[in-house]
Amino acid sequence: MNSIKQIFLTLSYKFRNLILYGIIGSFSAGIDFLVFYSLTSYLEVFYLLANIISVSIGITISFILNKNFNFKVKDKVFKRFFIFISVGFSGLLLSSALLYFFINTLTLEKNISKFLSIVFVVAIQFFVNKFITFKKEHYE
Repeated sequence: MNSIKQIFLTLSYKFRNLILYGIIGSFSAGIDFLVFYSLTSYLEVFYLLANIISVSIGITISFILNKNFNFKVKDKVFKRFFIFISVGFSGLLLSSALLYFFINTLTLEKNISKFLSIVFVVAIQFFVNKFITFKKEHYE
């Protein structure tokens, strides 16, 4: 039993960033989705404009939480935010393209399309942010 606990602790330490990124990403994506849903369902905002607004809010929340609680970097905040936002807006472009494809080509429902685009984009962004945005050696 002791060796199983040790293996679990080793794995959780090794994958700490990924786990926290997943939690923070899920929270941020949830906010993104709720804002998107509210804008399109209640305010009848065009889905691509709603996506820009919701993703922007999600990106900002994600940066603040990842900077402070996950990667715990305090230096070069503006430079890191610029890179993070660039990665985020690249994700926004990809997300918008996926939404357009899912909704207009595959004729999927817009909320299902939004969910699928979030899953795909978040996976890509984790690796970019871990190895570029929040890499400590990157700025030294």
